[in-house]
Amino acid sequence: MKNDVLELRNEGLYIPAGDFYIDPKGSVKRAVITHAHSDHARSGHESYLCSETCKPLLQIRIGESSKIESVPFGKKIKIGDAFVSLHPAGHILGSAQVRVEVKGQIWVVSGDYKPQADQTCEAFELVSCHGFVSECTFGLPVYRWLPEKSIHQQINDWWSENIEDGRPSLLFSYSLGKAQRVLAGLKENIGPVFIHSAVYPFLEHYEKAGVKLPRVTKIERGGEHDFRKSIIVAPPAVEDSTWARKFGSARKGFASGWMAVRGARRRRNLDRGFILSDHADWQGLIDTIMGTGAEQIQLTHGNGEALTRYLCDNGLNCSVLSGAGMRGEEEE
Repeated sequence: MKNDVLELRNEGLYIPAGDFYIDPKGSVKRAVITHAHSDHARSGHESYLCSETCKPLLQIRIGESSKIESVPFGKKIKIGDAFVSLHPAGHILGSAQVRVEVKGQIWVVSGDYKPQADQTCEAFELVSCHGFVSECTFGLPVYRWLPEKSIHQQINDWWSENIEDGRPSLLFSYSLGKAQRVLAGLKENIGPVFIHSAVYPFLEHYEKAGVKLPRVTKIERGGEHDFRKSIIVAPPAVEDSTWARKFGSARKGFASGWMAVRGARRRRNLDRGFILSDHADWQGLIDTIMGTGAEQIQLTHGNGEALTRYLCDNGLNCSVLSGAGMRGEEEE
């Protein structure tokens, strides 16, 4: 099947029929954005299109003065000679797959996605297509996720154990998506919950979307708190900072899919690693790709070689999308 829908340019994935880009790296006239993580949503474009629940998160990231249009999930719109619709990707709140139809040929660009259940975002929707551009951040067999509930229990048990030992719990998780997912699983009766200021701006929009979060206290500069029985949720960017050292004997944990890699916790000098990812695992990638019914698959954002071999060995036409492999761990 000849791909007449999208092409790869220096700026990113381009749709000639609609004259727009999807998650472009360089500044462009019109950008369709899959979600509000900074490795996909960059400032500097003339106009943006995203899902309705993505818009307020995107405004926080790139500024409210930016020209941002939004559409409900599933609504088909025409851009030039292309029909475009957005469908839930299950990655974070508002994350979308982009379905593009040109002259009857349908391609779907996945953005980052996760078919696993997640109470903090819209459930992943499988979209049939002729061609599928799939992320493969965790495209190796070692990456296999446990149910979310199991990881939340591990975190709460760790927090309780730390309280018994008289030590605070400092848990690193990315500020948009992962932090809210961690917070949603915390049991408030264990102790107080504190958050870094980088996490705070997004909470209002999660709660407006119906996500139940615990009562939290934002740690302000100069504020004084008793952290002994607390859990503190903070982005990994502050892991080795003066800010993190203020918690003294706190035990440190990290919630990330990368914690499945042997030695990852040790290299970061962590007390505990929790394998909680907002991306599809190995089996999730395989099931999704096969489920689309796509005749042509192109992989991007990660470990593409092993998954390409597996899919080709199983009769699928699959290749790595050369030059588009901007793997976005900034917000894994």
